[in-house]
Amino acid sequence: MPKLLLTVPEAAKALAISRSKLYELLAAGAIRSVRVDGSRRVPLSALNAYIDSLLEEAA
Repeated sequence: MPKLLLTVPEAAKALAISRSKLYELLAAGAIRSVRVDGSRRVPLSALNAYIDSLLEEAA
């Protein structure tokens, strides 16, 4: 079963961006995230939604 929630480093790696850039996107609300017992997690669906928004902007 694939992971549904990624850590910030895992999500950054999946998007091929730095952790600091991902934190900027999270703070700006461009990518949604959740807190699980104090740890920040990024839903896989949030990464897909962000990629879809980038594709729509480019079109």
